[in-house]
Amino acid sequence: MSNDFRKLDLNLLKALDALIDEGSVTRAAQRLSLTQPAVSGMLARLREYFNDPLFVRAQRGIVPTLRAQQLAAPVKQILSEVKLLLHPASFDPSLARLNFTVAASDYALKAVIVPLMAALRSHAPGISVTVVPVESHRLLRQLEHGDIDLVVAMPQNIPEELHGRVLFVEQYVCVMRANHPAARMGSISLEQFCSLDHVLVSDCVSFTGLMAQALATVGGRRRVGMTVNSPLALTEVLLASDMLAVAPRRLVTGCAQLAVMETPVPIPGFMKSIAWHERTHRDAARRWIRSLLLEICQAKDEPAQA
Repeated sequence: MSNDFRKLDLNLLKALDALIDEGSVTRAAQRLSLTQPAVSGMLARLREYFNDPLFVRAQRGIVPTLRAQQLAAPVKQILSEVKLLLHPASFDPSLARLNFTVAASDYALKAVIVPLMAALRSHAPGISVTVVPVESHRLLRQLEHGDIDLVVAMPQNIPEELHGRVLFVEQYVCVMRANHPAARMGSISLEQFCSLDHVLVSDCVSFTGLMAQALATVGGRRRVGMTVNSPLALTEVLLASDMLAVAPRRLVTGCAQLAVMETPVPIPGFMKSIAWHERTHRDAARRWIRSLLLEICQAKDEPAQA
């Protein structure tokens, strides 16, 4: 047999490891659940491959040659690494060290990623998160290439090729500063709603249409006093003015300086989902992060059905 790695059987290395440890063909055979002649045959092949006797007879069993002693540590290392490949070590969040990349909008950053980061600091401080904008035209390719691990988006915007789960169903609420004159009653009438200036988030194109349709059904129309280009700026504007806004509940809850109440006319909500690629579907670390994210987002709601 020529000394060619392609011709080296992994089982031969297991046999060599057992022979070195046991110092006996009989005991090595028992450890490998093989017959003694089978192990003797494997030793013959090993001798031919390494061009060395590897073992010589002694008073009690066999003893390794210098060449076999040199091979002992590397062989154990190889077998250990192969075992790890076939049986990955269990994932321990408290010891994990990795970066998790998420594509998310500004709304998802506030409603989804911020709560996730708080939980990671407690359970997995070695996991960092990178947030990048959602680029719909590149989304599938980014996931395929590992540029991102997860996307937070509406279900209708997620490619069919991806795995996905619904995080929650979001509802719209009316919001203003807590000491706003219109907040005293804990609710707002349609007349008040239409008479006050509203803050509008410019990238909520679909919502703008829904809001207009809902008001049109009752003969109302809102007054837009200001338009901002990111939902993250909404709170600051509301706290500094007498304007109000209609916003997703998760974007504005938790701030004691804001008053949150139901809208005077019903407005359809929306769903937020997460999606990921088959290439990371079975990865233990990423499965754990996805499960944590689902647990966090559904903690205050009934579990949403995908």
